[in-house]
Amino acid sequence: MPSLYVHVPFCLQKCEYCAFYSHSLMNSPKDQVCVYLKGLEIEVAKRKKDAPQGVSSLFIGGGTPTVLKEAELERLLEMIFRNFPMSQEAEKTVEGNPGTLTDEKLNILRSYGINRFSLGVQAFDDQLLSAVGRAHSARQAREAIRRLRSAGFDNINLDLMFGLPEQDSVAWQASLEEALSYSPEHLSLYGLMLEEGTPLYERYREETKEIRRLPDDDLQAEMYEWAVERLKNAGYRQYETSNFARPGYECQHNLGYWRGTDYLGLGPGGVSCLNKVRWKNIEEINCYESRLKAGESPLDEAGREVLSLRERMAERMILGLRLDEGVQLSSFFNDFGVDLRDIYSDVLERYKHRNVFVIQGDYFRLNPNYSFVANSILQEFV
Repeated sequence: MPSLYVHVPFCLQKCEYCAFYSHSLMNSPKDQVCVYLKGLEIEVAKRKKDAPQGVSSLFIGGGTPTVLKEAELERLLEMIFRNFPMSQEAEKTVEGNPGTLTDEKLNILRSYGINRFSLGVQAFDDQLLSAVGRAHSARQAREAIRRLRSAGFDNINLDLMFGLPEQDSVAWQASLEEALSYSPEHLSLYGLMLEEGTPLYERYREETKEIRRLPDDDLQAEMYEWAVERLKNAGYRQYETSNFARPGYECQHNLGYWRGTDYLGLGPGGVSCLNKVRWKNIEEINCYESRLKAGESPLDEAGREVLSLRERMAERMILGLRLDEGVQLSSFFNDFGVDLRDIYSDVLERYKHRNVFVIQGDYFRLNPNYSFVANSILQEFV
């Protein structure tokens, strides 16, 4: 069974570092949510044939799904659960930001069986939040965590960011320590990236004195390495480069992506990959809805690709090596008919003296000492 991702392209306001497709609800036409939901309802009904046995997991992301009004949120959930069967035990995640949660919204989520919540905290520091255009305060983050626990959520992820403008090690450690004080089951730690086309990129891309406000690579590496050790001592396993969980609370939906399983992505900008074919929906709400209403496909034709054998092998390596478990040698051979050590012998030869890769039993892994620079190393497999 594939996993299911539903994209909700609305936020209170768009963060200055965000490159995902989303709109500020305050600056959108009043009917945009209604237009989005009408289009999504048509797509959901059309795409249920791609998962006749149901879906293995659900992730409703964005954007900020919890920015929807209570009635809108319930309409969204009803159409999903009506068309896509999933077991009671299946992981069902909704993500949201502080300042958008109400007790009624959380009760609606719980009534539909949502059993995991991912909260975008980023920092427990108002100055740092303001520096990257976050719409919430540290106080609202604390209140959101309290509301989630009161509503009965016993599987909570907190997103935190390091490398923020003017953030030093003391501020980073304070945010992580406060996050730990709430005993979350899962933590995702991301280094700030300047994505082209975002306001933050435009602000810092020039070599001006403004750039000095950003922690350099060495400081970011120190922040990351400290966090890895601190979370290990606190009982969290680093099961993926940026993700840490208490035993049994690893995100099953994301593990599916990293292990190369099929997935459906619905909504404007949603990405799907089924049977070696990957495609993406157009990133424009009105066009998305009008095409579906006219019986046409919302597919962005430029975003459709039939993955070659080489591309599928490369993706398995790039995604799988981000995992602590690594890439299973026998699974790779069964899926592709070759031993990864043969097909990538040139890469292994270049790195063999640095002990970058290790083999443990049936698994080919990245040495954890290289986790912070994993992205540059993994590009070798492209």
